[in-house]
Amino acid sequence: MISIIIPILNEAKTIEDLLFHVIDHSSLETISEIIVVDGQSTDGSQEIIKRLGLRIKLLSSPKGRAKQMNLGAKAASGDILYFLHADSFPPLHFDKLIISEVKKGNNAGCFRLKFDSNHWWLRLAGWLTQFSWRACRGGDQSQFVTRALFDEIGGFDENFTIYEDNVLINELYARKEFVVINKKIVTSARLYRKHGIWKLQYHFWMIYVKKWLGASADDLCAYYKKYIG
Repeated sequence: MISIIIPILNEAKTIEDLLFHVIDHSSLETISEIIVVDGQSTDGSQEIIKRLGLRIKLLSSPKGRAKQMNLGAKAASGDILYFLHADSFPPLHFDKLIISEVKKGNNAGCFRLKFDSNHWWLRLAGWLTQFSWRACRGGDQSQFVTRALFDEIGGFDENFTIYEDNVLINELYARKEFVVINKKIVTSARLYRKHGIWKLQYHFWMIYVKKWLGASADDLCAYYKKYIG
């Protein structure tokens, strides 16, 4: 059984569409629960979720995706955890695809990525995510991991207020526990549209390189806040 964990912060524009998408694109008999963990939204996101009348576990957490996702994992009853960003829409039968991989012995992984943009660079970036290269990984591709493996790693490192997905992925790659499912999750290019594709891509690369060179969680956070916000 899968527990879907969605961290949010001010996602009033997307959360309703995402929740209905998740329900419509899965076989609900495989889903233990859908857990939305709110990081103190101020735009009415929680009220929207409550008004939908769906069987959603809505939790409140201090701001920070690592803290939010760890809190969701603690509340989850499923033996597979599926971490999903609020602006990423998984493919049809995503639950069955995940369970199929776990039955094959693949205890963690993600989907290929497709941006909701026709810009050639974003199409290329999405195309590259079909390969197993570590540099092509990111949280927008979503992340499934068995509870046993997640607990073994110790969950998300809450020292990281950004890059937390990649830190977990690094641990999974180190254990050779990762597979890319050859189906596309569609994610929003809203941050690229806001900052400009090349400017944002440059800063993402810089964060990746800084981490590779040994930058601390605080250093990465300071860089992100300075250049991305």
